[in-house]
Amino acid sequence: MHYAAAPLRKSLVAAFLLALAACGGGGGGGSASTPTPTPQPTPVPPVVLPTVDVSAVAAADPGSPLPAGWDKGAFMEIFVRSYQDSDGDGYGDLKGLISRLDYLQALGVKGLWLMPVTASQDHDHGYAVADYRAIEAAYGTLADFDELIRQAHARGIGVIVDYVMNHSAAQNPLFLNSGDAATNPYRSWYLWQNPAPAGWSIYGANPWRAAASGSYFAAFDVTMPDWNLTLPAVVAYHQDNQRFWLNRGADGFRFDAVGNLVENGPTAWLDQPQNYTLMAQMQALAAGYQRRTIVCEAPDDPQGFGKAGACGSAFAFDLSASIVSAARGNTVAIQNVSNYFKTAPPGMSTMISNHDSFAGQRLWDQVGGNAAQYRLAAATYLLLPGRPFIYYGEEVGMSGAAALVGDAALRSPMSWAGDASRAGFTTGLPYRALAANVTTQNAAAAAADPNSLLAFYKAMLALRNGLPSIAQGSYEQPFVSGSVMGYQRAFGGERSLVLVNYGSSDATLGVAALPAGASLLNQYPAGAAGATVSAAGVASVTVPAQSLRVLKVGP
Repeated sequence: MHYAAAPLRKSLVAAFLLALAACGGGGGGGSASTPTPTPQPTPVPPVVLPTVDVSAVAAADPGSPLPAGWDKGAFMEIFVRSYQDSDGDGYGDLKGLISRLDYLQALGVKGLWLMPVTASQDHDHGYAVADYRAIEAAYGTLADFDELIRQAHARGIGVIVDYVMNHSAAQNPLFLNSGDAATNPYRSWYLWQNPAPAGWSIYGANPWRAAASGSYFAAFDVTMPDWNLTLPAVVAYHQDNQRFWLNRGADGFRFDAVGNLVENGPTAWLDQPQNYTLMAQMQALAAGYQRRTIVCEAPDDPQGFGKAGACGSAFAFDLSASIVSAARGNTVAIQNVSNYFKTAPPGMSTMISNHDSFAGQRLWDQVGGNAAQYRLAAATYLLLPGRPFIYYGEEVGMSGAAALVGDAALRSPMSWAGDASRAGFTTGLPYRALAANVTTQNAAAAAADPNSLLAFYKAMLALRNGLPSIAQGSYEQPFVSGSVMGYQRAFGGERSLVLVNYGSSDATLGVAALPAGASLLNQYPAGAAGATVSAAGVASVTVPAQSLRVLKVGP
């Protein structure tokens, strides 16, 4: 959701005052008059542009208390505005998030991705950044952010923050300066043309937006002008901003819209060569700090940006739909899922949905509330290679908001309790409509049910956290047999076997390419039998319908 842009400059009106002298009649034989003074205009005050902060920030790594490999665990994507309100104003905030860290630790997540927490023009989604070095006022203060980092680290949880490098807010002081005049020293920090070039269309709209001093480029919205990232000073400014947060202990970044960073013409505005180079530089900057990480949003080329020569990790938008289709039993999709990590970079970040509707509706809505399919989809991406990102509320089966449309429907307040008016999110009035299924699918109800989705997510994350082969291992011997997908994961001498049956019937299969004579030790579900591998490297394993087996290969 976006909002109309504020004027680039305040209009100045010059007022003129006229002094009128009164004429008086004299006595006697004569008269006198007072000359009328020449009107003088009131001085017009000069235009006062906002000050900018482009101060350099030197690297000052505070170190990291997190263990090596922390970022191979599961992350939770959190929209702070919708997670937990601490003061009753109806908006989530950092103190509210801090109060829920124990819940996140118990769930088993090892990282948090915070949607933008920087001061914004939109005061909602946060992607129109007005100040890169300040916290959105409704969320709290920098001191609150520092406390969040301290408290999360104390629980073994890392925190990465959203960084928007493609564009800023139209109210950002740097853009207000750039729009003042062609002679402003910050003019070249954004993309200005006068007259606007012809022949452009991005996402169905002309990205050149008319303003008083020319036309500026804003691909996503009039309120979000694009930076000129071919200018070294602009790149240096963003690197200084990143050091600002890394120096405070942030554990890395999620980079927004990296495919859109540089434009080379009306038909060359997406996934340009410079974008990959820029992101390799940002990856190197984060790598200069201890145990920091980044992940990129690049829907049009996830695997290209996921390579080490760019971001090193990107969201696997090209896998998500196949996971959900596989959970529904689609055999083509099952094969697609099996094949994905044969060639994809191992550091890809997997997910099912997120805060953007183009990435898919909430999982509950995608599977129509089918709990068995829900579990299969979750198990699929939580046990595969890569870094899984859970969208807040997914772990309890939260749906979208029936009263809302588009992205807003995906960003409802977290369903903490079954209260249909507040959901345990606030003691006041929630700023946005709640999830449609809040009364049945909420954290309080799930915590009381040992067979809930929440319990299932905890079990999957316990496998990931307890078996290094699942969290960090290779992807070996993938196969599909009917509706069953299987593969092995290996790391540091540990080997695991994962079998997922998407079908509606039990399946008994001979799993090949295992170490001859080894034992298969049951890891999930509790109470299931293990198996023995034959001299030919084959083991017979039964997987019930719409379920999974995880076994550890032992001596």
